Amino acid sequence: MDYDVKDLGLAEKGVRRIAWARNAMPVLRLIEERFARETPLRGIRVSACLHVTSETANLMRALKAGGAEVRLCASNPLSTQDDVAASLVKDFGIPVFAIKGEDKDTYYRHIHAALDLRPNLTMDDGADTIGIIHSERPDLAEGVIAGTEETTTGVIRLKSMERDGILKYPIIAVNDANTKHFFDNRYGTGQSTIDGILRATNLLLAGTRLVVCGYGWCGRGVAMRARGMGANVIVVETDPLKALEAVMDGYTVLPMLDAARLGEVFVTVTGNIHIIRKEHFEAMPDGAVVCNAGHFNVEIDIPALESLAVAHAPIRDHVEEYRLRNGRRICLLGEGRLINLAAAEGHPASVMDMSFANQALASEYAVKQRGKLAKKVHRVPHAIDAEIARLKLESMGVKIDALTEEQRKYLESWEMGT
Repeated sequence: MDYDVKDLGLAEKGVRRIAWARNAMPVLRLIEERFARETPLRGIRVSACLHVTSETANLMRALKAGGAEVRLCASNPLSTQDDVAASLVKDFGIPVFAIKGEDKDTYYRHIHAALDLRPNLTMDDGADTIGIIHSERPDLAEGVIAGTEETTTGVIRLKSMERDGILKYPIIAVNDANTKHFFDNRYGTGQSTIDGILRATNLLLAGTRLVVCGYGWCGRGVAMRARGMGANVIVVETDPLKALEAVMDGYTVLPMLDAARLGEVFVTVTGNIHIIRKEHFEAMPDGAVVCNAGHFNVEIDIPALESLAVAHAPIRDHVEEYRLRNGRRICLLGEGRLINLAAAEGHPASVMDMSFANQALASEYAVKQRGKLAKKVHRVPHAIDAEIARLKLESMGVKIDALTEEQRKYLESWEMGT
């Protein structure tokens, strides 16, 4: 079996970590059990470019149980858990191409290795396999039934490709499922981002001025959890509706330059480029901490920071201190990459349970709809979304009411009036 991981000797630790995550993923377990009985993915080849974590490992197990042949590579050079990668290879026979801290060339070589499977399904967190198929390996597109996309940044890119009329196969936007972004993006990103900041810095957030750049679902989660830790949260937004929502949620809303003068900790979570730029670094107070919770490190203009610095050096794990000409210091966390995965373990398994249930069921749906889906970005069907929510509630021991026949008729008709 072809693979490229750091050390197979780490597998014993990895298999324990995978089992721990599995305990908190009851919905995905149920799907895996059904997949094992029905094998709906028999004969399907899946190239997955996702964060190589214990939660992802359980998704790979579910896909393999469903009959799929799977290859996995990393969607971020710093997010790989090397022990998990080793266990997937050694204990579960799943080829993995991922090493934590791999350089850019290795990162893309690993994506190509996953694509050498000649997939029928692609599975992305950031649209990297889709991008490479469209730009470098178009011969693979004809064999692809569909792809799935896990994150906001990837969906934005894919909708742009759809608008330009260049999308070569249909994509199911897993990120847009309600059981994904309402929970994974908000509660998962919120908690894990704060976890990453604290592991990297050991800062006391209470009383700290923390700037959240972007008030989408991820930004809402970061702001909510930071306020829960006692931080004074400032929100930066360009969308007037989101800015208005942040104001009414009780946050201070400022332009980035004004926020830069006040903030002590800065978190970018927009999916866009150069949110924190040269003029912002120049305005920041001494000791400012800057990190990113968006998919790519381009949210922070790191070359601009380097151009301002007279020296820089690591001062803690995942903390690089840049000393500017005027003596002020700015600390960059996790090389500007996803701080929740660079310095911590990413989202808790219980919230990834729903996200990866969406991935598994969206894959099954794509296979069943082979040849019927237009070459555009599709939402996860409502029936899948609702079933995942139902199963999650059931696993938590939560019961809810059902509509009476009278109530259903009232909602579905116009004759009953007021």
